[in-house]
Formats: sequence, structure tokens, C-alpha cells
Amino acid sequence: MKATNASLNHLLAAALTLTAVGIPQPTRADEVTDWNQNTLTAAFTAKLGPLATSHVAAMVHAAVFDAVNGVHPRYTPVHVTPGAPPGASARAAAAQAAHDILVNLFPAQQNTLDVQLAASVGQLIDEGDDSQGRSVDRGLAWGHYVASQILAWRSTDGFATVLAPFLGGTDPGEWRPTPPAFASGSAPQVASMTTWAVESHSQFRPGGPPALDSAQYAADFNEIKLMGVANSTTRTADQTQFSIFWNGNVVSLWNRAALQVAAPMDFSLLENARLLALLNLAVADSYICCFDAKYTYVFWRPITAIALADTDGNPDTMADPAWTPLLVTPPFPEYPSGHACVGGAAAVVLAAFFGDQTAFSVTSETLPGVTRYFSSLSQAADELDDARIFGGIHFRTSCNVARAQGEQVAEYILANSLRRLRHLHQSRNELGRLYSDRIAGGHRHHRHGKGGQPKQADGE
Repeated sequence: MKATNASLNHLLAAALTLTAVGIPQPTRADEVTDWNQNTLTAAFTAKLGPLATSHVAAMVHAAVFDAVNGVHPRYTPVHVTPGAPPGASARAAAAQAAHDILVNLFPAQQNTLDVQLAASVGQLIDEGDDSQGRSVDRGLAWGHYVASQILAWRSTDGFATVLAPFLGGTDPGEWRPTPPAFASGSAPQVASMTTWAVESHSQFRPGGPPALDSAQYAADFNEIKLMGVANSTTRTADQTQFSIFWNGNVVSLWNRAALQVAAPMDFSLLENARLLALLNLAVADSYICCFDAKYTYVFWRPITAIALADTDGNPDTMADPAWTPLLVTPPFPEYPSGHACVGGAAAVVLAAFFGDQTAFSVTSETLPGVTRYFSSLSQAADELDDARIFGGIHFRTSCNVARAQGEQVAEYILANSLRRLRHLHQSRNELGRLYSDRIAGGHRHHRHGKGGQPKQADGE
């Protein structure tokens, strides 16, 4: 965990160079929120979709939280037991931890990330150490160590595992590759990868989709056939707009919403780290649990279902081989909806901090210049659900079930992860026990009730 004063001086010199040449810097809040923005920018530059972005954001914010909490132990960690050297700068630790995760994931962006780290270090004020720069140097070393531990932990989580192409099946109701690309199923490995904070990928697996011959299936079918077709005359202009709007990177969108609603609250560095860690752990685990269900039930997409309705055995559905959705159909099974699952999880986490009746606005890279405004978090999640139906890519039941699944994931994580230590003077002993329990019983270190269900929150 050693870091030399030479490395610190190098970063400070780079920061002074940035100031001298007048490179514009965005309005900043603290190192946690700055590196959240840097993370979203790196993911956008790499052209990542929301699923991959969720993995990146969870890695970064797990490292950032454990780095900050390691300096000021107040909560149970994500993975790394607090052990920062005395006097370490939490701000420096946060910046270094985020930087190291991102450089590992995006080596082609290292120059940009190094500049961003230099800018962060250049803004730091020594936090009380009597030796010039020693607090910052110690924080950088601690942040580097935490990032290395998070990277080692997640290196075997299964996210990068390559499986044989998944082609689904040809029976009625079974997913198969869809136009226009007819690609094999994407990311099947996520269905069984190691989770971040819930017990397993199958912990919140829902029941299956409606039977093809059921009234519920017919209702879902006929709604999306009418509202989700590309040239629908029933869908309003606003419904078309928000369907395209929410087809963007929803992980980035919910993170931007979190920064916006947190900004007036004057959160501490640790409070911001905890907020963004809980949000991104819940989002990442909601994706894993959702994909577990997708690749368990392997349900067909609307574009397939409507073309082959003559085979579904339901007298209340009618085939239309020429039917085309407003949005391009994603290349993986339909049930349940990933976007809706993420929306449910994100709304629950943010509501736990700010209350559901929190007004905010968001933008989307899919419709530059368009801003949408909401009077509550649940209103945004409702619109997101509708967007997947009116976009022609998800049935109503899929969105309802996914929303509930994401909410369950978030509620579990809020009740069991990053919990306040009961007595701060006992924090080291308690964390030691947690660490020993994790080593003995696997990578989990959460408190559970009977049957794997969360205990009641302790009133924090």
C-alpha cells in the first residue's frame, strides 16, 4: 500500500498544468460524485450498453465506498475490511480507487483518467497531517489497495465468461433470434454470475410468464400489438417520445438522477459514497436476477409472438407476420424486462434516501435536447414500464413482474448491506468478525433472517 511522495508530486504538477492551460472543468461536488460522472463518461466513450455499464458502476462504487469507509469506518463494507493508515485522506482514497478500477476496465482511456486523477489530487486540501502531503499520499495508497482487492474479487464473478451461442427454441412461446440482426442470445452468462449483495442470482426468481392460452396473455398481446407497432396511430406523440427516450442507458440515467436529487442535501463524502454504492449494487444485482429469469423461462419476444400467433393456441390473438415494433428488439429473451427491473430497484433505493415524492428531471443520449420532468420517483418508473410496452419490445406482465423483482432486490440490499456499525468504538472488532465470517462462509457478509429473507431494517 506504499505510495511515494514522488508520485504525489507528479499528480500535483499535472493538476497545475491543467489549470495553466485553462482546460474547462465541470462544476464539482466532491470526489465521489466527480468520479461517478467520470465513470459514466468512460462507459459512454466505450459505447457500453446498460448491462455492461451496471457492472462497471458497481465495481467503481464498491471500491469508492470501501475506500472512504476504510478511512472513516461507519458501515459494514462491500468487500474490503476498513484498514486505512492513520491520517489518510478519504478524498484521495476515493479518487484513486475509482481511477484504478476504470484504468483496469478501460486501458485505452488511461491518459484521460490520469488527467482526471491529477485534477482530483490538485483540488485536495491536506486533512490534518503534520507532514506536507502525507495525508494525501496515504489516501492514494489506500485507494489503490482497495481497488486491487475489488478487482481481484470480481475477476472470477463470471461476467466475462464466454458461453456457446444461445439460440433458444422453436416451440410456441420459446425465444429465438429476432430481426433485424437475428443475433444469438446476448449475455447468457449473466444469468448465473456471482451477485454483489443478494444471496444468489435465483434468490428473487419470479414465477413464469402467463400461459399462452390465458386471458392475461391475450390482453398483453393485444395491447402491445396496438400500441407498440412502429406506425401506431393509437400511440400519442408523447408516448412515442418517451419510448425512445427510455431506450437509452438507464444505468447512467438513474445515476444522474441520484446526483441531481442529492445535490441540495449537502451530503458528506461518506454519505454520497454510500448512496451511490447502494444504488449501483442494487442495479447490478437486479440485472443479474432478471437475466436469471430470462434464461430460465426463455420467453418469446412480441415480434415473434405476433408473427406466429396462429401457433399459440389462444383464440383471442391474431397473427400479423408484417408487424414491426417501434424499437429494435434486444437480442435476449423477453421475460422479465431488464429496464423495468432496474427502474424498480433504482426508485426504491432513491426513495429510501429522499422519499418517493421527489421531483427531478433527466436527459437521455437517445434524444439529445429533450428533458423529461417527474414529480416522483415512482412516476418515472411507471413511465419507464410503459416505454418498453409502447416501444413494442415487452409485454405488460413482463414489466410488472420485473418492476416487483427489482424492488425486492433493492429492499433486500437496503436491509442487509452497508449497515451502520452499532458502536463506533467497537467497529474494528465487529468488522473483524464480519471478515472472518465471510472467509469461512463465502464472499457474503450480510445479516439475514430465516429462509434467506432480510431482517427488518435497524432504524438507521
